[in-house]
Amino acid sequence: MSTSTAPTSDRHAATLTTLSRAFGDGVFSTSRFRDNLRVFVPPSRLLEVLGVLKDTSGFALLSDLGATDYLGYPGRTRARFEVHYVLVNLDTVERLVVKAGVDDPDPTLQTVVHLWPGANWMEREVYDMFGITFTGHPDLRRILMPEEFTAFPLRKDYPLRGRGERHNFPRLSRGES
Repeated sequence: MSTSTAPTSDRHAATLTTLSRAFGDGVFSTSRFRDNLRVFVPPSRLLEVLGVLKDTSGFALLSDLGATDYLGYPGRTRARFEVHYVLVNLDTVERLVVKAGVDDPDPTLQTVVHLWPGANWMEREVYDMFGITFTGHPDLRRILMPEEFTAFPLRKDYPLRGRGERHNFPRLSRGES
């Protein structure tokens, strides 16, 4: 019994071709892990790349938007924070992760709410937990922490036990909540 291994087709080939035609060389870089394609984009070109992916490549669904703090990560040469956008093409079921790096002291990206209205709450969560600002956001305010909270708890430099702020939070009864 003989088994043949036919070359598998790259399910991301069409997307990469579209991006290469639209932007040429040097605007984005890619990496792969298992079946995930990750596209790294400079913050200044993020909206352009996401717009092309949505309008011409069929990535109509933003399934996730989050951030990672790489402070102190060994061998790290890129920005401290990376914001990732997980896109899904509903016709081909292709998933794509687009990442943009931002750095201190003022980590800022443009909002994508005009492309995907569901990004509203996800950007607010990233702002609340990491302190990454999304310019042009229609309502960028805290979503999980109280308004008077001044820190960003998912940053790596935030102490594991907090800074003693919990005892200052207003106490609400069950009826008030």
